[in-house]
Amino acid sequence: MRAPGAGAHGSADVPPPGAERPAEHLPTTEGTMATTTRRRASISDVARLAQVSVGTVSNVLNRPDRVAPATRDRVLTAITELDFVPNGSARQLRAGTITTAGAIVLDVANPFFTDVARGIEDRLDEAGYTLMLASSDEDPEREARYLRLFEEHGVQGVMVVPATPDLAHLEAARARGLRVVLLDRPSPSDTLSSVAVDDRAGAAAATRHLLGLGHERLAFVNGSHSIRQCADRAAGVRAALAEGGLDPQTALVEITIPSLNADGGQTGTQQVLALNERPTAMLCVNDLTALGALRALRAADVPVPSGMAVVGYDDVAFAGELATPLTSVRQPTHQLGHHAADLLLRPDDAVEHVTFQPELVIRESTTGTG
Repeated sequence: MRAPGAGAHGSADVPPPGAERPAEHLPTTEGTMATTTRRRASISDVARLAQVSVGTVSNVLNRPDRVAPATRDRVLTAITELDFVPNGSARQLRAGTITTAGAIVLDVANPFFTDVARGIEDRLDEAGYTLMLASSDEDPEREARYLRLFEEHGVQGVMVVPATPDLAHLEAARARGLRVVLLDRPSPSDTLSSVAVDDRAGAAAATRHLLGLGHERLAFVNGSHSIRQCADRAAGVRAALAEGGLDPQTALVEITIPSLNADGGQTGTQQVLALNERPTAMLCVNDLTALGALRALRAADVPVPSGMAVVGYDDVAFAGELATPLTSVRQPTHQLGHHAADLLLRPDDAVEHVTFQPELVIRESTTGTG
């Protein structure tokens, strides 16, 4: 069962923040709780540092207009110094009735992340946990807001597909005692566990497939390189071109789109079709953008694959069901989510990095019907 996060799929039914947070607990693999060595700051800690009552701190958090400006500033300074996170679920935590984990993905409407979330949910359900799920929409500020909200609601840990290479906010949450697992991204840190797929290998395999079919000039409809998956897939394409004896500077046209969805893919493909020297094959950063690419090619009366071969990435459920079945790089989505949740639920605090290998699934969008 998925417990919705506010702003994600509804609002969680929690009391207002301000109640004292008990000593921090973390999940074990069987859904029991293990106390960490570092306790999060409580409302009592804030009151003690600011030399006010707990009720005054609560008023600053919930009814700041009732507190004198000088006192309010003193409390806010204490909150900042202690890195205090108000816990909106304190009453339920004291009663032992909440066992919740959070997940923040780029876009839950993308079938890839839907399948990953299902894997997370299945593993959490085995341990008696529920899932709070949110989309960052590839926006680092939105991601940070959800991370803070999840902490306030007392989640035991969070799995995040980072929208930016800067992981400082996740490192800070980890330092506060929150378990954090990077999802669909290898971790550069020795303090954050991660579960990922080798995106360079997947993109390289797709590129080699196109080169093997005789294509020598390719387009890659991609997202911003600030998203690690986009950067790694671009690197994989370029490496395979160089391996095949082609200069990536002349053999590849990379089109950057603002949104990794079908509309973005359609817009990117229209740019490809407007080129004076048109490529003969396209790689798309995911299957949603490939769907938009096929839409644009159909509108321009460009046959697939004879006029333009198309490769997607993720191999989501619809990829093989399209009018022209889509060649795509398959990722073990359910496994990815299941293993991320498994790392989050470990009774120890060991850091682990897991990398899965993708698989190229060849269909008619590159090979035709013959």
